[in-house]
Amino acid sequence: MKNGLLILILGLFIYSCSTTQSRNMNMSSTETASDTLRIANDSLEYEIMIIEPGFNAWLATQQPRGFFSETSLENRNRVYVTQYNQRVLQPLQYDPNIYIQQINYDPTIHYGYEVNYLLFNYFRYFERRYKQRFVGSRGGF
Repeated sequence: MKNGLLILILGLFIYSCSTTQSRNMNMSSTETASDTLRIANDSLEYEIMIIEPGFNAWLATQQPRGFFSETSLENRNRVYVTQYNQRVLQPLQYDPNIYIQQINYDPTIHYGYEVNYLLFNYFRYFERRYKQRFVGSRGGF
């Protein structure tokens, strides 16, 4: 019985490792095309690109654009990005397959409503999908 349980846990571990590889951009072109959001402003030289299976469908179920103020989104994104980047720098404490690379978000740059809206919602999606919790998030909002 113990061996069966050990084999089941090992199998789940191997399965979970293989599913996180898709987060490392190893997706088919159809998945990437349907679940990629790209917003860029060449004059400011910034770009936000979200490649996450299921994000577009999830985003369609969230509060509409205009529900939150731009200032509110900027403040929340500042907190989210800081915590996320700290976790990227601690691969022994936080899973490096989830926290892949830092996000270059400069609070002195005015990115506009759309970028802040998408980034904020990405963090909310990220928390739910990967069962992560950031300080200052309310989970249910």
